[in-house]
Amino acid sequence: MPEPAPPAPTTFTAGDDAEAAAARAAMVDRLHETGDLSPGPVADALRALPRQALMPQAYMRTSAPGETPPRWELLDWSVPEDRPALLRVLHSGDSVAVQHEGEPLLSRARGPRSGGAMTAMSSVLGMTARLLQELDLRPEQRVLDVGTGAGVTAAVVCFVSGDKDTVTIDLDRHITDAAAQRLAGLGYRPTAATGDGEEDWPPGAPYDRVFLSFAVPRVPGALVEQLAPRGRLLATVSTRSPSWPGLAVITKTEQGHVQGELRAVEFGHRAGWGRQRLCLSTAFREQIAIGVGVTVRGQSPPPPVQARGMWLALDHLHPGLVRDFGAEQLQIGAPECGSWVRVRPDGEGTCSITQSGPRAIWEEIEQIADRWLAAGEPSSYRIEFDADGTQRATAGHGRSELCWTLPNPPRRPTPQQPGTRSIRPA
Repeated sequence: MPEPAPPAPTTFTAGDDAEAAAARAAMVDRLHETGDLSPGPVADALRALPRQALMPQAYMRTSAPGETPPRWELLDWSVPEDRPALLRVLHSGDSVAVQHEGEPLLSRARGPRSGGAMTAMSSVLGMTARLLQELDLRPEQRVLDVGTGAGVTAAVVCFVSGDKDTVTIDLDRHITDAAAQRLAGLGYRPTAATGDGEEDWPPGAPYDRVFLSFAVPRVPGALVEQLAPRGRLLATVSTRSPSWPGLAVITKTEQGHVQGELRAVEFGHRAGWGRQRLCLSTAFREQIAIGVGVTVRGQSPPPPVQARGMWLALDHLHPGLVRDFGAEQLQIGAPECGSWVRVRPDGEGTCSITQSGPRAIWEEIEQIADRWLAAGEPSSYRIEFDADGTQRATAGHGRSELCWTLPNPPRRPTPQQPGTRSIRPA
């Protein structure tokens, strides 16, 4: 029996204009060209969805990289002189910052902001498109979207699966209030809930699909329990370092058996609210690039960046490292202790290693590279769930096994009292 067609987006083009529609079509075409998007319901949704309806205000950075304090300009779609710049911001495919320092999103004044940090954004669209296709959305599924953000994922889910059994949840009531209003303006009325989506959201369970739009240190066990038979859950799993993310793909069989895979990927979501994120300061990057340390020549080159399974293992087994991907050659630092390593080819198929600080980072890399080779050069790892809640990532077997335990972090603080707001009419 054929599957029912997705709900018609009768109001998706409300408030749209020809210039925005053309920019959106060009953006989707670029995603097709880069291989981030294939023909199908997700592509149809992204082509139809007027991004300015979900992000009528967004930030454009006006300060230079590394400049402090950082400066931004809040652009407003309703202001004609802001539209050209906002059109570029919304349709570049890059991440879009929508909230500064936890501010309310509704009824705020446009204009400059200085200092502080961006606390909510719409993720890089190519990554979002790939993940939503991996999620394999179908009509009439029950879907839990954890981390509402700008509401783009929730809108795509409503387009493909319908809004009746869609739940989008975020820690910040300002986020869910804005998403609720803007999704309703598009004709969609999912349940918009305020609370900790990592814990669970029982009213809509069990879920056929669960999607986390921020990085977590381990797969939330409560969400695995709420996954329906034949269900699928996707989440970025990472340490405090943003350098080497993993994509957790969790499925549940018809009989309720949970299967998990942790794939080493190039890009992933950022860490969730309230979790520390390591970074390399501008000064530390310069120190790694030109600093004086102990140099050893004639070393075998490290595994290439494409050997992501090795770097993922390094990140978990020797945490606290951050790579400078803007450098021409390999440069890695440990911000918490000031250790660093710099790798330069010496022209004879070998390389020179210069390192400094209390950590022997190069020896850590060599150790994990040897273990990764012995395990069969895995690009992904099995996620094993024990009865006591322990989660392990593992590859290989016996003496060649490469594995680690995914940590169980302390409960995050919440920015406000949890609650719920459903925008479905009574």
